[in-house]
Amino acid sequence: MESQPRGGTRWGRFGLVMVPGVAASAAIGLALAQGALAASFAVSGQEFKVTADQLVGEGFVQYGSIARPAGGGTEPVAISAFDEATINNLCQSVVVPGVPFLGEVTLQLRAGTDPDNPVTAENLFIDVAQLDTSQAVFTNVDIGVSVDDTTKGPEPGEGTLPGSFAQQADQVVLRDVEQTAWATSAGTFRLSGLSMSLHTGDDEECF
Repeated sequence: MESQPRGGTRWGRFGLVMVPGVAASAAIGLALAQGALAASFAVSGQEFKVTADQLVGEGFVQYGSIARPAGGGTEPVAISAFDEATINNLCQSVVVPGVPFLGEVTLQLRAGTDPDNPVTAENLFIDVAQLDTSQAVFTNVDIGVSVDDTTKGPEPGEGTLPGSFAQQADQVVLRDVEQTAWATSAGTFRLSGLSMSLHTGDDEECF
């Protein structure tokens, strides 16, 4: 998959009109997939699932793009980016098909289960395919701003479609998050209480 390297990336055209409840949600710091554990699920062309009890993001921006899975084709995504994010009780899972002698195998990662030691991330980008949350609270939100004129959150990469739809906020609080994503990247991830496990079948996905 041609993910979103930050910096001279070619962002695809994506005409998605986003609304706060879905768009905002973004975030869930799913850097467990890339960077922190060198398990590049997105690069393999597989979506992964993430849940969290709560995500608090400072400096939020979101805009549309496309992902290019390794198997070909394109997938619409909402790029959600945060200057900083704090995540409580993070779970991430991916089902790997076709493992010799085993069939499907689920890789599950957990971190931040201690309320006093959450997962933290800086300069977080997520390619979101779907997001559900029981509550999303935006502080000082701007909806419908041109991506060229966003002033909150990490700066969008080069190659974004000029004048395309974006939204931004000083802070976003998301509760009871369930998210499917294609890719994620971050400047720094701090994973407290990290646990990784492998399971045959797909019964141990995060949701």
